[in-house]
Amino acid sequence: MIRYFRLLTVAVLALGGMAAVPADPKPTTEQLIARLTASIENLKTLRCNVRAQERIAGSYQQARTSMKMAFKPYKVYLRNQKGIEVLYVTGQNDGDAWVYPNSFPYVTVSLDPLGSLMRKTQHHSVLDAGYGTIAELLRGSGQRLDRSFEKSFRYAGDTTVQGRPAHILRADYPQFRYVPYKTTKAETVSAIADRFGCGEYRILERNDLTPGATVPAGRTLQVPNAYGRRVIIAVDQKMTLPLVIQVNDDKGLFEKFEFSDIVANQPIPAQEFTKDFKGYKL
Repeated sequence: MIRYFRLLTVAVLALGGMAAVPADPKPTTEQLIARLTASIENLKTLRCNVRAQERIAGSYQQARTSMKMAFKPYKVYLRNQKGIEVLYVTGQNDGDAWVYPNSFPYVTVSLDPLGSLMRKTQHHSVLDAGYGTIAELLRGSGQRLDRSFEKSFRYAGDTTVQGRPAHILRADYPQFRYVPYKTTKAETVSAIADRFGCGEYRILERNDLTPGATVPAGRTLQVPNAYGRRVIIAVDQKMTLPLVIQVNDDKGLFEKFEFSDIVANQPIPAQEFTKDFKGYKL
């Protein structure tokens, strides 16, 4: 019992001092992961606001973004606090995203969503907007042989976030480190990240690679052996969707995302995923 309360206290402090609240009945770890994964995978539409904090080249970048998404096929519209707008619709614009930079020359441009310009100051691409890779992070990549990181997730009590009751799902992985990986054939960075379950950004940063790069056979890279040393997810008890996702690695905070004003599976008119929708500057 003492160990349980210590763990809960640490999790609460890590999420910014949110007050602990009782919850009954308490889910098992397996139940919580299954519900969270199913809720993400069953999303048809999503509206939300996201506050992001990401470590980029040793400094922290912060952004507040309003987003709306539809799935199957994937469509997403984003607008951040700087007035930058992004629209991506599967099968349109030759696979590029429309981007309005809200700066001179105030002209909408088409950019590769996986290219270096759109990935310059963020860990994830527009294709991972919203809850992106969280479900995959929990279940692990099919290419990943070592499953110890995925097995480290545990239900760690309850808290409140933005006045909403939430379950805490936590992974502690003290063996997180960078390991050498030598390619035996040409491989993309995304394929290597999938193999190690570590995300692309730190591979790019540590090895001075650009997004979309293919690594030739015979090169040795430094690659994280997991996604993080500590991961904390606050899961809304009613919607079973994340309210907070925080990842720490060997250098401290790697990234943190806070979701608010979440509206899931409510119809979004098709016009809202077009350049000419009223209010857009695209």
